[in-house]
Amino acid sequence: MKKVKIAIVGLGFGAEFIPIYQKHPHAELTAICQRNKSKLDRLGEAFGIKKTYTSYDDLLQDPDIDAVHINTPIPDHGTQSIKALKAGKHVACTVPMATTVKECREIVRLTQETGLTYMMMETVVYAREFLYMKELYEKGELGKIQFLKASHQQDMDGWPNYWPGLPPMHYATHCVGPVLGLARNEAEYVSCFGSGTIREELIPHYNSPFAVETTHIKFRNSDLSAQVYRSLFDVARQYRESFEVYGSKKSVEWPLIEGKPLVVHTAKKPEPEIPEEVECPDFAKLLPREIQHFTTQGVYDTDENQHLSFEQGAGHGGSHPHLVHEFVNALVREKEPYPNAKQSANITCVGILAHESALQGGEQIRLPEFTFDQKK
Repeated sequence: MKKVKIAIVGLGFGAEFIPIYQKHPHAELTAICQRNKSKLDRLGEAFGIKKTYTSYDDLLQDPDIDAVHINTPIPDHGTQSIKALKAGKHVACTVPMATTVKECREIVRLTQETGLTYMMMETVVYAREFLYMKELYEKGELGKIQFLKASHQQDMDGWPNYWPGLPPMHYATHCVGPVLGLARNEAEYVSCFGSGTIREELIPHYNSPFAVETTHIKFRNSDLSAQVYRSLFDVARQYRESFEVYGSKKSVEWPLIEGKPLVVHTAKKPEPEIPEEVECPDFAKLLPREIQHFTTQGVYDTDENQHLSFEQGAGHGGSHPHLVHEFVNALVREKEPYPNAKQSANITCVGILAHESALQGGEQIRLPEFTFDQKK
């Protein structure tokens, strides 16, 4: 099988992926890109990467690069993905896909026009907890899915420039992704309510007052709906990316405290026996042998080098090697990854439009047609 030549752009969180691409049997990490030259040189030397760029535009001109994996700040995702597609590169991009519906539309248009691949690297839909629930669903053990719920709560005080005052739903893919991803559903319309008020000095950054935003998602061509909620500032809560599924035979609930077991409820048992605590298994078995160990080990193995997203996110449920494998495998086998451009746009636009709904007092807002798979 051919090897895909990858460049990683952004080396904070992005450095987590360097050794995974280097060890993947069908990938070749060709280059890395970082504006800070001293950090770029240090990582290049540490991982034996000879080709380094401080300029993203220069990197895109390199004919030896097939695909870019973007790990830059949220406001740059849309424009950098669009630039890469226009330069003829496949794109993997950390979440969210973009910050506007217009950017999402342009990314989808470019993939359709060029035939290039786009994948939003949503960690939750490759975390071991999600993969466990997905396995139960595919085996029929959940029965009919009746309802889904997810949350993402995090204290963002002290995070860099663009975070202060960010509307909670503008970065909602960690809770929207799993509710849509379990059965590969699409959102048709949303209704969202804001609740509470953040500190006055935070509000002017985005003209958004809400401490919490809660969204109901109506699924397209389905009897299902889901509830997701988010908070970023002035809410007392341990970091939590939770996902819960309620089925006719079994339901799975997230623990209230990080690190505790999942709770599986089984229907028709005697009442005290319905709930059971279950230690979630790892799903390294789904990966090539060379990268299996990355489900439990990251680059940042010391407190000194620990990236906040890895520390608070508990390693994102072992998802990083699964994300790399999904993207590389899609390119090598010429198949669609999950989530592809349309699916990524549907997931991302749920959050963008949910915030608009909250500003309008919960008004229902329909997802745009370009986010739908027209075959359904």
